[in-house]
Amino acid sequence: MTFTVTYADRDGGGTCLRLAGELDLSTAPELNAVIDRLVDGGERRLLVDLAELTFCDSTGIAAFVRGDNRVAADGGWLRVTGAGGRVDRVLQVTGLAEVLRYESDRADPTARSAG
Repeated sequence: MTFTVTYADRDGGGTCLRLAGELDLSTAPELNAVIDRLVDGGERRLLVDLAELTFCDSTGIAAFVRGDNRVAADGGWLRVTGAGGRVDRVLQVTGLAEVLRYESDRADPTARSAG
């Protein structure tokens, strides 16, 4: 399956990146390049939608951590949302879900809860 990264401005600020396909050793550089381009352009709030991501290995996890470190250095954040199946499991097992404030039952982890 082909890996793609698309992105658009979010209502309320920041950028939403949508990943599709498999994030691994061969495709992580593409994600890193997009994150670098956005951060170099001044973006500090990145929401990464994983709803269409079917696979993520340790290189993909490293790309998320790297991206979070880049934006956090300037007071920003990177959050993930929408993971399912194996990708959700990887986030949970690695502890990245907690680091990136991922909640599988919340569509947008940057939104405030209603309660």
